[in-house]
Amino acid sequence: MKVHEHQAKEVFASFGIPVPRERVAVSAGEAVDIADDLGYPVVLKAQVLVGGRGKAGGVKVVKDPDSAREAASAILGMEIKGLPVRKILVSEAVDIAQEIYAGVILDREKKLPVVMVSAAGGVEIEELAAKSPELIFKAHFDPMMGMLPYEARKVAFRLGLEPKTALAVGRILEQLCRVFMEADASLAEINPLVVTGDGRVIAVDAKLNVDDNALFRRKDFAKIRDEEERGTAEAMARDAGLSYVKLDGNVGCVVNGAGLAMATMDLVKHFGGEPANFLDIGGSSSPDKVIAAMQIITQDPNVRAILFNIFGGITRCDDVAQGIAAALKETGVSLPIVVRLTGTNEEAAREILAKVQGVTPAESMDGAVKQAIKLAGGSS
Repeated sequence: MKVHEHQAKEVFASFGIPVPRERVAVSAGEAVDIADDLGYPVVLKAQVLVGGRGKAGGVKVVKDPDSAREAASAILGMEIKGLPVRKILVSEAVDIAQEIYAGVILDREKKLPVVMVSAAGGVEIEELAAKSPELIFKAHFDPMMGMLPYEARKVAFRLGLEPKTALAVGRILEQLCRVFMEADASLAEINPLVVTGDGRVIAVDAKLNVDDNALFRRKDFAKIRDEEERGTAEAMARDAGLSYVKLDGNVGCVVNGAGLAMATMDLVKHFGGEPANFLDIGGSSSPDKVIAAMQIITQDPNVRAILFNIFGGITRCDDVAQGIAAALKETGVSLPIVVRLTGTNEEAAREILAKVQGVTPAESMDGAVKQAIKLAGGSS
């Protein structure tokens, strides 16, 4: 689960991480009122759950009420990566002397949380890692103990900062690691962490992703989930008990089991296609789940063909086949569908699908993937 920048900053501030004075506006007039109260210049930031806001024109520095009203109106009227901007964060502008990157994630290889810092802040960390990995410093820490003060200071001093500034950064890193652990986060990031001209250290941006699997014990985060921004498909998938992640390809994938789903997507890539999604209908799927899966996938305008790859262990192939037949009847889907069903009740499933128009059966996984790519207009 992602939270908005202003929500992440509220969490960070509760842990003692310094943030700018700022408030959220939902109209241009409200933005001007807040800017007048904070004092110019201010920064207007679109609040959407995607990156690239600055490049899209969703971040503006304004110096007077007229420019604030004009910029706020423009930002509220735009879409960023398909998401409409409904809120603006109006934040005091700070005197930036240096920008630092600071983030905490889970290192799955070492099975430990790791804090990452760089003196080259303000840029995408993925881009920095690809071009100049030597500029990123990492330090793992014990999840039970957290990052200890001396460990945080050690990391901060690697940035080549003045001692007083390094100590301030160290304290922030220590608290950022606390946020990561106590919020059950998968990512806690400040980019940039700014050193001001008068020596203060302030988090002028914030990103916090919370593990969905922990929301049962983090009711505070569950309450602030932005359903509109998460997108209809993701919300539908969660409500139906499905695991869904949208990708950029044109082959819609419906699979049972995460391992088989990953293998299916790998095979689509291997044969020259591009998967449109990860969608796992689970191990005990009912026809209703299959109908929901079809409704979710067909909302993606990029999908040109749908691939069902089902291995029937606990999952009954005839249940999936009934779901496909019902979904086609209910939704009127006209996309080509390739179905590979093997395992429990596969013969009954084939009999059901033999009566359904628009379905291409496949005997093997390779054959199903190649056929789906071909029907989607790909290379195989």
